[in-house]
Amino acid sequence: MIGTLRVFALRHGSYPSSAPFNSLKNERVHVTRYATRAEAMAGLFDYIEVFYNRSRRHSTLGYKSPIRFLQDRIKAQYEQKMAA
Repeated sequence: MIGTLRVFALRHGSYPSSAPFNSLKNERVHVTRYATRAEAMAGLFDYIEVFYNRSRRHSTLGYKSPIRFLQDRIKAQYEQKMAA
C-alpha cells in the first residue's frame, strides 16, 4: 500500500487527502488487523469497489450515487410505460 501511495504522489504531486481516503485509513487500516497481505488487499478492494464506488455521488450521473441513479431511471421508465 505504501508503494502505491508513493507512485500516486509522484504522478499527482501529493498524497491523496480527501475524505474517502481518510475514512478508508480510519476504518480499514487502523481498526482492522489483517493476517496476510492478501487479506488486507481483499479488505481494501471490498471497501473501494463494493461500498465506496456504489455510494459516492458521480458528476456524470447528476451527482447521484449509481444505485440512486438506477432506481430513478427504472422508476422513470416504469412511469413512462404506464403513461403510454
